Amino acid sequence: MDFSLGQDWEITPAGGATGEAFFAKKDNKKLFLKRNSSPFLAVLSAEGIVPKLIWTKRMENGDVITAQQYLIGREFTPNEMADKRAAKLLKKIHDSQPLLMMLTRMGKTPFGPYQMLDEVDSTLDQAIQNVKLVKDAHAFLNKEVLNIECNEWAVCHGDVNHNNWLISDKNKIYLIDWDGAMIADPAMDLGLLLHWYIPKTDWEKWLEQYGKPLTDELKIRMKWYTIAHTLLSIQWHKNKNRFREMEYWLNYLDHFNYE
Repeated sequence: MDFSLGQDWEITPAGGATGEAFFAKKDNKKLFLKRNSSPFLAVLSAEGIVPKLIWTKRMENGDVITAQQYLIGREFTPNEMADKRAAKLLKKIHDSQPLLMMLTRMGKTPFGPYQMLDEVDSTLDQAIQNVKLVKDAHAFLNKEVLNIECNEWAVCHGDVNHNNWLISDKNKIYLIDWDGAMIADPAMDLGLLLHWYIPKTDWEKWLEQYGKPLTDELKIRMKWYTIAHTLLSIQWHKNKNRFREMEYWLNYLDHFNYE
């Protein structure tokens, strides 16, 4: 892979689902490279949400290469998702007007409950639809969609898995992997994070750190988006032949009360 960095740079794949990320190393210098990143990355860097963007280059073949600061650090553990810094950073993201303006300029429009339900309907294959847990979850989505209203569109990450949260050796935290960024109801990110990582008895405390009360209306929005996301995850894992993960998320649907 030629990134036109000059001589003596050692380039190695960084892993990840897309295969578009690499590490570059020369002497004591290290960079994190990505091919064809979204222009959204520059605003995320300016807001301090991702590691600092060093430079952007357009290659002769039309590819755009970005280089970011290489951090010494680690991923969050699941237990660390209760950390108030995670709540504060997510609130900063959801409140950011520069992020919202950039996604709007890029042509993004709000991705609401009807759009998400349409995606579920068009994505699930017949075999998945015939599973009892999926039928119950899908019926819940259709029944409650009229009650899912949002008056506070924000930039949402869409996959707040603890593996996407980094803490540096300077004790600064970042949220990475923004390929799925969208304009949506903040309840989407909040629902995934709380349902996945925070005991329900601690939801109110976590949301106090975020800056929002735990209302019945927020609870139903979070539940709705988490169930919809789970259905999409089931199909995604099946399509990738990752059947163990598919079964995990199928069984996860049993966590919910659909009454």
